[in-house]
Amino acid sequence: MEEHGRNEVSLPAPTAAPMLMALGITLGFAGLVTSVTVSAVGVIIAVAGAVSWFTEVLPVEREETLTVVPESIVVVQAKLPVAYLEVGEKLNRAVLPLEIYPYSAGIKGGIAGGAVMALLAIVQGLIFHHSPWYTINILAASTMPSLAQASTAALSAFILEAFVVAVIIHAIASLLVGLLYGVMLPMFPRYPAFWAAIVAPLLWTGLLWATLDVINPVLDQRIEWRWFILCQIAFGAVAGYVVDRTEKVRTLQHLPFAVRTGIEARFETDDDQKGRV
Repeated sequence: MEEHGRNEVSLPAPTAAPMLMALGITLGFAGLVTSVTVSAVGVIIAVAGAVSWFTEVLPVEREETLTVVPESIVVVQAKLPVAYLEVGEKLNRAVLPLEIYPYSAGIKGGIAGGAVMALLAIVQGLIFHHSPWYTINILAASTMPSLAQASTAALSAFILEAFVVAVIIHAIASLLVGLLYGVMLPMFPRYPAFWAAIVAPLLWTGLLWATLDVINPVLDQRIEWRWFILCQIAFGAVAGYVVDRTEKVRTLQHLPFAVRTGIEARFETDDDQKGRV
């Protein structure tokens, strides 16, 4: 920055060249997972941006002169009292849940939702394939190469190893999603049933529908999406209901920062002891 006078100052001239170069580099890397054409266009834009940027500063930096208009500023020293905001007052930290569900609520919700989902999967197998084991074997086939190319008749029979594998996969997934519901639902205090039974299952189903042909082509060829969506909605509705009906516990957000960090001690009342997770 160069001063020409009391009311003038020289600053580097504005330019869009850095932004143009950044865009070109981004497109260049994006083409590695999309198309060579995208990378080629990105390289051209990046080179153009770099050349434009260099000409702005070499051999002489381009500048522009601005006129500074002085303002009369009066500094008044005043002694004002400091008012401390309470938690939740005037949107202060309002995005943090002051009450959450215990982890046990998510576990119970996952078990209940998983049981209903498993029951619907058995009903699906009975209706479409006249066997309660078909859907169970399809789930196990996602990790058992021996069942990947099995016929419908073979998948309709009871296979002990496939049954054990399917139960383990379903139990782990149900518990993890149940815990996720227990953590996420307090962040959506309005209409928890809508988020649990509609939004989350549809988002999860859409993600699987778009990626399942790459993740698990065997399951993608045999899955029946209408029943899959129904099972996901049933799981979300039951798990969300169980979690939402559980009594919440208070977090430490209502305590001063010094107390939460252990710098200061605080006498615990019966309510505080009850609210600890």
